[in-house]
Amino acid sequence: MKRILLIVSLILGSISFVSAQEPGDDATKVQKIQALYVAYITQQLKLTEAEAQKFWPVHSQYDAEIKAVGLGGNELDRQQSVLNIKKKYQDRFTKIIGADRTNDFYKTDSEFRKKMVERLKKLRQQGPNRRNNKWMN
Repeated sequence: MKRILLIVSLILGSISFVSAQEPGDDATKVQKIQALYVAYITQQLKLTEAEAQKFWPVHSQYDAEIKAVGLGGNELDRQQSVLNIKKKYQDRFTKIIGADRTNDFYKTDSEFRKKMVERLKKLRQQGPNRRNNKWMN
């Protein structure tokens, strides 16, 4: 129970901290989003401490390969490259957390990214005065 409360606190604190950052502080924003991501995935997959110690280093390799694909070029080729990377890591993740939670990871990863995009769009729509009127939002 304490672990769940800690994770929820970390998530809520990270959301408010990320939204309160100054526009020029991109490195800090990225670090906070990464911390939020780790907490979210850990909680959603219910990773044990032992699983997390094995999962996150493999995930770091996975994430680096996904990021290396980039956004440019042909969209279908990019999507195929991402799919190939996911298939490549599927067995590695399955050995650590099992097939069902590996499938859940891919879903949860996608959900998190969608939520972050929606959150960032909302913050941009609120404009530069959002920090001054934060209590009204």
